[in-house]
Amino acid sequence: MLHRVLALVPPCTFSLSLMTPLLVVMTAFLALMTQTVAAAPPDRPAGRASDPRPNIVLVLSDDQGWTDYGFMDHPTIQTPNLDRLARQGTLFRRGYVPTALCRPSLMSIVTGHYASVHGVTGNDPSPKYGNLQSEDGKRRRAKLIANIDRFETLPERLVESGYLAHQSGKWWEGHWSRGGFTAGMTRGFPNRGGRHGDDGLKIGRQGLQPIKRFVGDAAGQGNPYFLWYAPFLPHSPHNPPEEFLAKYRRPNVPESIAKYQAMCEWFDTTCGELMDLVQAHNGGRETFVVYVCDNGWVQGPKTNKFALRSKQSPYDFGVRTPIFYWWPGKIPAADRPELASSLDLYPTILAAAGLPVPDGLPGLNLLPAITQPAPIRRDSLFGESFAHDIANLDDPEQSLLFRWVIQDQWKLLLTYDGETNRYTQVHPRTERGPQLFDLNADPNETKNLADQHPDLVATLTKRIEDDAKTRSLK
Repeated sequence: MLHRVLALVPPCTFSLSLMTPLLVVMTAFLALMTQTVAAAPPDRPAGRASDPRPNIVLVLSDDQGWTDYGFMDHPTIQTPNLDRLARQGTLFRRGYVPTALCRPSLMSIVTGHYASVHGVTGNDPSPKYGNLQSEDGKRRRAKLIANIDRFETLPERLVESGYLAHQSGKWWEGHWSRGGFTAGMTRGFPNRGGRHGDDGLKIGRQGLQPIKRFVGDAAGQGNPYFLWYAPFLPHSPHNPPEEFLAKYRRPNVPESIAKYQAMCEWFDTTCGELMDLVQAHNGGRETFVVYVCDNGWVQGPKTNKFALRSKQSPYDFGVRTPIFYWWPGKIPAADRPELASSLDLYPTILAAAGLPVPDGLPGLNLLPAITQPAPIRRDSLFGESFAHDIANLDDPEQSLLFRWVIQDQWKLLLTYDGETNRYTQVHPRTERGPQLFDLNADPNETKNLADQHPDLVATLTKRIEDDAKTRSLK
């Protein structure tokens, strides 16, 4: 692909006389590359009026607690648009992400693999080993992004079959084209501000115009489309419009809590606007919507930061998220009790697009079970936690802090000695031994029952160790 060819071109120096015509060519090229609406190139299947496949909308919130929705019974936060979709679709209240940090979590969604396999275990290479703004630091950042080139991403698979694909919002892995999208907003590293979304982070907070242009263009071409809608919401800065904040200011409620709760409703409002836009420009196609959050959050009462045992941690307020699938006429309304994972999105979305699901993926294709409906054949979920900053790009184990498994109501955490960093305080490892929780009786994971159930600890420990042996950095 073009972006992979360009990545191999070494930097050159030119005289001023040579640079002038070159800049003219490059300016024209970049104008084409950065537009938010892209036509299907000749080697991609053109749209067909008879193509029955749905438009696919993937909605990803950013830093939101698993309880913080109306449909999850929050007593204060109002999310009427997501409530409607969750009520009309199939909802998994016990959904999880395998890693409680945005970049590895999003990379798992787009590749279908655990962080220990795709190699993006943290948000950045560790600055402990050199300034990231130095030439060596830039090389390490580029090497981290290059992990995406080792996989056929979800957008790539869809685009190869005739879909158009648009990126907006959070995106860490360079330019949008590097993920296989045909259009997008994020310029990406090494562009200025290209760490985790740059221009893409405007979506939702500053309207939906780029998506409106894209879906209108896709409908005109007759192609089904895939939307990656990952707005920087309710992520900080928590600066909601006053119309939302006024609803959440209450006596004895800290301002930081009110602002966070207002951000959750602001995000929901953008989801309603998105659905109105999609339905108005669906080109006569059905729409398949999937919702998940990248990682959890508990708002600190005194600062704008998150509380312990939430984001970046392996506890449920770090890794748990509701997940729902909405496809009227295909997926019935249901409130499912089973465990679900964000790793299921890759195979399930491919199946919804009528594409074969590759062998060897850790997630499940849930489409047969949620359209029938039928039981889901899964008895456990696994996850892993790493330091925010990556100690060694070639060895994920050097940053490994926890592995965990959930089986029925039981959750076991095992602690590892990976290198920590300035974010150590969010990884409290005061209990060096195994931590066993009964999530039904103790959803806040306050009582370690490991000493009371040694046989169960031994069984689940072996399950974690056996599962870890099946995964390694490819």
